[in-house]
Amino acid sequence: MNQPFVSIITPSYNQGKFIRATIESVLTQDYPNIEYIIMDGGSTDESASIARQYSNRLTFISEPDRGQAHAINKGFRMARGEIVAWLNSDDTLLPGAVTHAVRAFKQTPSLGAVYGEGYLIDYHGNVKSRFPATEPFDLWKLIYVSDYILQQTVYFRRAVFDNVGFLNEDLHWGMDWDILMRIGKRYWIEYIPKYMGCLREYAEAKTFSGGHRRFRELAAIMRAHGHMRYPPGYFSYGLHTYQEIICRYVPISLLRRAISSAALRFYSNKVFHCQGMYRDGWAGRRAKYMFPAGRGRIRISGIVPDIEALKGQTIEIYCNGSIVERRELAFGEFQIEFDWNGNDSQPIYIEIIAIKTFVPSRFGHGSDKRKLSYMLRNIEWSDGVHPTRAATIGPSWKPPKPEVPGRTK
Repeated sequence: MNQPFVSIITPSYNQGKFIRATIESVLTQDYPNIEYIIMDGGSTDESASIARQYSNRLTFISEPDRGQAHAINKGFRMARGEIVAWLNSDDTLLPGAVTHAVRAFKQTPSLGAVYGEGYLIDYHGNVKSRFPATEPFDLWKLIYVSDYILQQTVYFRRAVFDNVGFLNEDLHWGMDWDILMRIGKRYWIEYIPKYMGCLREYAEAKTFSGGHRRFRELAAIMRAHGHMRYPPGYFSYGLHTYQEIICRYVPISLLRRAISSAALRFYSNKVFHCQGMYRDGWAGRRAKYMFPAGRGRIRISGIVPDIEALKGQTIEIYCNGSIVERRELAFGEFQIEFDWNGNDSQPIYIEIIAIKTFVPSRFGHGSDKRKLSYMLRNIEWSDGVHPTRAATIGPSWKPPKPEVPGRTK
């Protein structure tokens, strides 16, 4: 009675060579209340015969559809679970994944979605590496920089679709990013530091194809959800896409390496640091963050190090373009709290602008040329109503060590 029902949808079309592994990864989960639905687009390979072997444990529907998102939406609409997810027919779940997701929802019922860590696997199911992009939830980064959430680890609270809608069926490559943005604007999305799913990488996989058409779709998604025509992610995805295209036609390996190196330097300097909040805890002159829609009391805390260039540091805090606080800070720890009573339907865009900065390399601290202002500890709700989470990754956060090296099922 205390175990909520979970529905998992698999969209599939002619994936007979992988679908058995996908099915087994769902049906061997240790969670007892799972409904598994395969929405097949009318496959002509062995998919149906394989699914038929598990007919008493899953629902297999084979009929024409209008694409992957349409198939997933059909499955979500017929699903009986209060928690839902989709798993592509060439990917796999890891043992315990559903249990981890349900536990997180039970601990914080207001969550809109949860996600965890995962692996990249090859054609044969061998683990290649940890999915490198995963990190704790950061709405600003999700909207303006990249889709760092591995879809194979995501679980949704079914009720959120009543407020944000289902998948956009016009999208081909970024449907998961789009729905996560829409949910993230209204609900907190929780990161679970557990390995929960695998993304299969191979030449024919849709995720790794598309070229400039994929880039244009992703750029349109960022522009639709953010306020920048050229957000940082526009350049990172553009660099990655066109770097690959250009390098196909550059015969000289030395020149190809030079192009790749230049793209990496641009990404490191202009895109990775665009939020103004760094992994070592420092903040730049402008630090940017976003909360899902809500009202309540917000707390910002940090430290102004005893550095002469930062004496008399003053920061201004803006929420959705309006200044809410201006404070001169002494050396040492600081904590600022303020009430936010904005529009309940709009996410909260926070920008902290510091008056003073210093460049470490000018004071003999190696080659660090960043313009730094203070050390940021947290941006969080302090009202006891909203989920309270740290804003920055900070020096203490590290991804969990891989748990399942070698081959997956």
